[in-house]
Order: sequence, then C-alpha cells, then structure tokens
Amino acid sequence: MQARYSPPMPEKRFNDIPRSWREQYEKGRAAFERNNFDYAISILAKVLEQEPGFFECRQALRASQFKKAGQGSSTFLKKIIGSTNPRLVQAQVALRSHPMQALNLAEQVLNGDPNNMSAHKVLAEAAWAADLPRTAVLSLEIVFKHAPQDRDVAMRLAQGLTKIGQAARAEGILGELDRALKDLAASRTMTEGGYEALSSGQGSYRDVLRNEHEAVVLEQEKREARPEDVTDRLIAEYEARLPNEPQNLRLLRSLAELYAQKKDFDQALAYYQRLADSESADPSVERLIAETRVRQFDDQLARLDATAPDYAEQSDRLKTERQRFLLEDCKRRVDKYPNDLQLRFELGEHYQQAGRISEAIQEFQKAQNNPHKRIAAMHRLGQCFAARGMHDLAARTFQNAIKEKAVFDEEKKELIYALGCALEKLGKKEEAIEHFKLIYEVDIAYRDVAAKVDAYYAAQALPPA
Repeated sequence: MQARYSPPMPEKRFNDIPRSWREQYEKGRAAFERNNFDYAISILAKVLEQEPGFFECRQALRASQFKKAGQGSSTFLKKIIGSTNPRLVQAQVALRSHPMQALNLAEQVLNGDPNNMSAHKVLAEAAWAADLPRTAVLSLEIVFKHAPQDRDVAMRLAQGLTKIGQAARAEGILGELDRALKDLAASRTMTEGGYEALSSGQGSYRDVLRNEHEAVVLEQEKREARPEDVTDRLIAEYEARLPNEPQNLRLLRSLAELYAQKKDFDQALAYYQRLADSESADPSVERLIAETRVRQFDDQLARLDATAPDYAEQSDRLKTERQRFLLEDCKRRVDKYPNDLQLRFELGEHYQQAGRISEAIQEFQKAQNNPHKRIAAMHRLGQCFAARGMHDLAARTFQNAIKEKAVFDEEKKELIYALGCALEKLGKKEEAIEHFKLIYEVDIAYRDVAAKVDAYYAAQALPPA
C-alpha cells in the first residue's frame, strides 16, 4: 500500500470520466435498476477495467454483485470454494508487483462471490498500492463488518478512513478495538460524574450536570478528531506491537506509510528499507521507496521560500536532483527486473523527459509487449519519432495505435490529433484536416482543432486568385 503527496488522488468523479465510459456506466446503472444484474456487472466491470479510479462505478458494481448473490442459491458452497478460486491465487501473486492486475482479478472473484473476504482483502491491498484509498475502504468496511474482532483489518480500516478525511469514523474504529478502555470510561463516568456521591448523599445534582456538560464537550472533541491525531495514535499502536512482532512485514509497511503521511520521510524510508532488507522482500517495496523519495523532493520544493534571492537556483537544483534520481533509480530496477515491461515503459518516460530520445525509443519498443501499456507505449514511441523529425514513422505508429482503440476516448483523441500533426509535417494537409475533423465532430473545444478546421473552411470559401 502506498500514499502520495500533493497530487490529487487518482479516484475520479463522474465528470472526470470520458463521455464514452460515462455512457456505459449509465447503461450499467439502468440494468441494475431493472434487476438485470448479470448485464449490469458485465458493463460496470468493463468500465472499471478502463477507469479503475471511477469510484461511483465501483460502488454500483459492488451493489450489483450483492444483489445478484442475494437472488442466488446458498452462499455456503461459494465460501468453501472461494479460497481456492484460481483468480484469487493469481491476484495474490500479482499483488506483489502489479497491483492494478491484482485489483482486476480480485474484482472478477467478487463478481461471482461478493462475500469472499479473501478477495476483499486482496482488493483492498491492491487498491491501497494503486493509491485508491476510497476503493480500499469500500472493501475493508465489508471485511470489518464480517470480522470486527480482526485487529489488523480494524487498524487498516482506520488508516484508510484517516487518509480519506473520515478521522471521526477512524477514531470510532480504534475505540471499538479497546474494550477495556470503554469499561474504564464507564466506571470513571460513574465515579467522576458524581452519581456515586449523589447516591450516598455526599454530592449534588449541580455536580452531576457540570460533569455531564464536560462529558459532552469531550465527546464533541472526539467526534472532531483530527487526521493527524488518529495517525499518531496508529503509529503508537504499531510501534508498541513491533518489538513483539519484528517479522510482521505488514506492520513495518503500515508504519512506513503512516510516517510518509506525516511527511516524516526519513523515518518512512527507514521502515521501507527494513522491508526491502527482509528475506521475503517484495519487489513493489522498491517502487514505494522511490515514490517516497520523490515525495521528499516535492516536499522540499514546496518548503522553499519563494521570496529568497536564491529561490530559482535552489528550485532548479532540487528539480535536477529529482529527475536524476528518477532516471537512475528506474534504470537500476530495470537492470534488476529486465522482464518487467511496466518498468521499461517508465524508464522510457524518464529518458524522453531527459531528452535522451534514442534510449527512450528502445524502451518503448520493448514496452509495447505489455498489453496494459501497449497503446500508451505506441503513443510515446510516435512522439519520439516526431521529436527526431521522422514524421513518416510517427504517422505510421499513431495509425497502428488508433486501429487498436475501439472506444473514442481521450486517449484516442490524443492519438488522432498527433497523427494529424504528423501528416501536417509531411505536407499532407487534406489527410491531416480529415483527422482534425474527427475530433471536431465530438469535441470542438479540444486543443486548437476548432481553429484548424475553421481556417480550412475559411480558405475553401475564398475566391480563386
């Protein structure tokens, strides 16, 4: 699981989703309303494969899954076979280095068995690793409801709730974990509240009322729990357990995440390093270390005094160090995991940003073999060809990528626009304008297509010289 600094969470609202997928989502919702749950699940699951951060769609899918399960026969058999579901095993394996793949596989398990708690746990871990905290909380709430005595689940849920701004609910979860404190609080209320003194004739109703007022104030403060207070409490809880559970990797990971949340990056990196040094080292931890280091750079940049005379110099220095770190760290991981095509794609991006186009081309060509990154890699590859003035190769690459895009979404618009620009560079004005028209028909506000198309028609209307 990982947390990131500054950028908005990748979970998206309805209006952030491309129109084509919003329309599919609406079809899925309509199918749900008609109690056609199989069709609803089919459509909503397909939307989430393309837009995993579409949280409203995830909620609709979960509702459809449970409604369908409620109509079916006994879930007892499903609970028995659920743990041996091959997709669940695949998801558990993928969780280490490909959280999005693990998330999709776990969701496929839930399509047939929404009460599979193991699938919910895997999905929550994958969602957290992909920085989808609301998605993680959605499944953790379900697991917690089934097993409120599970300490790890409760702590993870409290951590997730804190991250999404529900500190009061997180505080409530932590309160449920500590039954002894509740009993003590009840006993103290009887003693300090004045009721025992009242029954013995030594107190007054004024004392009781005063103490009840104080209790109301304390309860209000609890309801207004601050996220940082909950984070500190979680850290204290985890660190108290660590001496007795030094090999508990989840505990180490949670501490690293919580310290990163507090922007204590040195402490976070120390815990991540302990994870990386363990015998059961998870390759994804190296990615978390890199992301935490980048967040540290971002935090340092944000803390610079913009009014200082050397601000520009310090800012440029940190940005250069940040870019150098990203490139060197990614290259190190590619050398260690040469068959990880996701890493190849990321390394290509870093080379492209650094202006090392030949090296970027090489990485994007390899990354094309990753089905999840194929079109994105082709898009980047076309950009690299264009940057080197190879506009014919760029156009051909964009055309091949467009052929593989079934849906006219934002990515397809970008590819068509890039193809139009490449054709312009080749002097093929008529072909170029036909591609700009495709975008104009569906999105007149996209970049400068309106200006390009309007200029073309204006030129057509001019009388011959």
